[in-house]
Amino acid sequence: MATKEMNNRQAYFNYHIEDKYVAGIVLLGTEVKSIREGKVSFNDSFCFFDGSELWVRALYIAEYDMGTANNHIAVHDRKLLLTKKELKRIQAKTKERGFTIVPLKVFINDKNLVKVEIGIGKGKKLHDKRETIKKRDVEKEIKRYIK
Repeated sequence: MATKEMNNRQAYFNYHIEDKYVAGIVLLGTEVKSIREGKVSFNDSFCFFDGSELWVRALYIAEYDMGTANNHIAVHDRKLLLTKKELKRIQAKTKERGFTIVPLKVFINDKNLVKVEIGIGKGKKLHDKRETIKKRDVEKEIKRYIK
């Protein structure tokens, strides 16, 4: 079975991603069904620590079409599941100046579990973003000539 992935392309444009982690996420049943349909949006989503727990905020998972009155709320904080060792490492890294945690990808793994790939990144400056655009344009030109 092919895994369905939803990528956060803006994160790679706005941040230099240094480390990546794969985390589980606490979801309701209707949220899982919406993710299987690919109805996820990363607009302005980010991760934060509340005590020693890692949460993702502003991750939009559309309401399930076939849901009943027990349907989930589209945008609310969701807990991420990582080991204590990973959480300590991430928290130490984010205390350094300029680092933030952003969700990069939501996918369903081989065991049919929903996972979130998070990245620790440092914000790009305007000139770095211009470099990214130039590289992307050059790659498009190369692909065009190869075909």
